[in-house]
Amino acid sequence: MRRFCTTSTFWHNSFCMFSARFRMVALVCLIACFPAFAQAQPTAVPTVIFTLDFPGSEPDHYVISVSEDGRSSYDSDGKLSPDSEEGDSFHADFTMSQAGRARVFDLAKRAHYFEGQIDSKNKKLASTGSKTLAYKDAQKNTSETYNYSQVPSVQDLTTFFQSLSTTLEFGHRLDYHLRYQKLALDEELKNMEEASNSGGLAEISAVAPVLQKIADDPAVIKVVRARAQRMLQLAGTGGK
Repeated sequence: MRRFCTTSTFWHNSFCMFSARFRMVALVCLIACFPAFAQAQPTAVPTVIFTLDFPGSEPDHYVISVSEDGRSSYDSDGKLSPDSEEGDSFHADFTMSQAGRARVFDLAKRAHYFEGQIDSKNKKLASTGSKTLAYKDAQKNTSETYNYSQVPSVQDLTTFFQSLSTTLEFGHRLDYHLRYQKLALDEELKNMEEASNSGGLAEISAVAPVLQKIADDPAVIKVVRARAQRMLQLAGTGGK
């Protein structure tokens, strides 16, 4: 027997079809939007960045980035020797010590994460380079540029980062000499020891890998290997 669709049945089926289609469209939209939603969640690791631009100095440009979890990086255009005509682009990734990163983030906090003016604005002071301190996390993104600051925490951060740059540039040159000019290692390590004795280095552990290579290389003379071993002890690694 042929059945006829009543008006109520027709509207019921139409409503069910519409509901199913609506649910499908909503699901597709939700899936499409999820990546953007996930990216919007606060996942940024707190990071402090120091930048220096000082034409005529060596290097005349570098950037140091330190994350709260210790992951750090360094980029510069420092020369491998005073006779070099052009700067050598240099990049290094390293892990900053727990003590080092605690110091950096404590000083950044004392400096109110560089919110507001930190430059002394003293026009009579000679230029010591354009420096920028920046702080980034899930909520903040602040930075300030200065020549000289009277804020004690900013002064301490500046000294620390400049000393860290000195350390990393030593590591850069040592790595080059080890590969191409072993006879230059002795003078470089002498200069590094002097800088360390005068308090001009920071985070020697950042260059421990190249120091260890020098200490272990039988093609390097003993006195140089001994110097490298002493620097390793200062780095807190104690060698192998």
